[in-house]
Amino acid sequence: MNVMKSAFSLLCISFLMQLFLPFAGGVVWAQSGRHLSDTLRHRPSHSVGLELHPGYVFPTSTFFRGNNNAFRPVDATLGLHLKYAFRFSSDSRLGRLYPHAYQGIGVVWNTFFNADEVGNPTAVYVFQGSRLARLAPRLTLDYEWNFGASFGWRNYSIYTNPYNIVVGSRINAYIDVGLFLNWRIDPRWSLTAGVDLAHYSNGNTNYPNSGVNTVGARIGVTRTFGGVSSEAASPSTYEDEPSTLAGRISYDVLVYGATRKRGIIWEDGGKLVPGSFAVLGLNFNPMYVINKYFRAGLSLDAQYDESANLKDHCVDVFDSDDLKFYRPPFREQFAVGLSLRAELNMPIFSVNIGVGRNVICRGDDTDVFYQILALKAFVTRRLFLHVGYQLSDFKNPNNLMLGLGWRFGRI
Repeated sequence: MNVMKSAFSLLCISFLMQLFLPFAGGVVWAQSGRHLSDTLRHRPSHSVGLELHPGYVFPTSTFFRGNNNAFRPVDATLGLHLKYAFRFSSDSRLGRLYPHAYQGIGVVWNTFFNADEVGNPTAVYVFQGSRLARLAPRLTLDYEWNFGASFGWRNYSIYTNPYNIVVGSRINAYIDVGLFLNWRIDPRWSLTAGVDLAHYSNGNTNYPNSGVNTVGARIGVTRTFGGVSSEAASPSTYEDEPSTLAGRISYDVLVYGATRKRGIIWEDGGKLVPGSFAVLGLNFNPMYVINKYFRAGLSLDAQYDESANLKDHCVDVFDSDDLKFYRPPFREQFAVGLSLRAELNMPIFSVNIGVGRNVICRGDDTDVFYQILALKAFVTRRLFLHVGYQLSDFKNPNNLMLGLGWRFGRI
């Protein structure tokens, strides 16, 4: 699926630029020449990890409950992760600001124990994590998120795979969030154990798109190379703390687009509308900087969805199974909303969530509450790549949000 490939490629390009091209001026490397030389002088530490993730598949479809060729539930999964990460030196500026943050690239091989109908997908992803609490001198509670693309699914086909009404694409997005205990055996070796939630979806770019959701355990071992961060190092305050309200506000402007498929409920059943539809959007998001980790604010969200309110312009041709669609007027496919936003701000990446309501709209498809989950990857200190996903009414998948943004004001 080209859309998912493009989204993940954008994130990887941003990550590699930050990792290998410090002169690009990204938020990780510099806001001035002094910070650039500081980061280059204090080399980061590196680590390699191996993890095992046994899990349970939520039975969200009859396919998972046993309505398949194997005549048995698809309720278990197993993943093997290989990961590379780096952490900024505790002597560097970013190491002092974010002393426990790490980020990297990983690959995971998965099995759902039904290769003929589900496949054994492999995912490639970027990830980031940090400490939540220190429980003992060598024991901490940490979190981590993963985002990437998974390849090798056996997708639905009316001829060769008719029971799999869950997976519509051979390539799907992969999202994972985990909490775990990190036991530092010595300065070089760590053992981890915890739980995680994973989601696989194609972002409504193809049908079916019910998504695959899992919950499970994670057990791993990590080996650190290079400089080891000092536990005695204390995090520094956010640089140049402003004394005025205006000095604590940043402004993110985002332009995004995507394509999506559309299904509608028509009389006695569902219908898949032929073709793909364009989605274009613009967000203006002022955010108050609470501290170096968190921002919160409002966002003005405008979106045009070429597939919106098609049902109201659909007719059954000669009482047959054929449907004919007429393009709705622009005012029924364009909406403007307001959303509350919160953002976790870390080196390279920021995670943004939002809950909003369209206030200028017309038609059932746009007169909705909507929710947004997005990842921003900073290419420079102000330019960022945006990969997001929008839901409506907390359950209905809408569309991907792939775009470019620019941050004004507070960095």
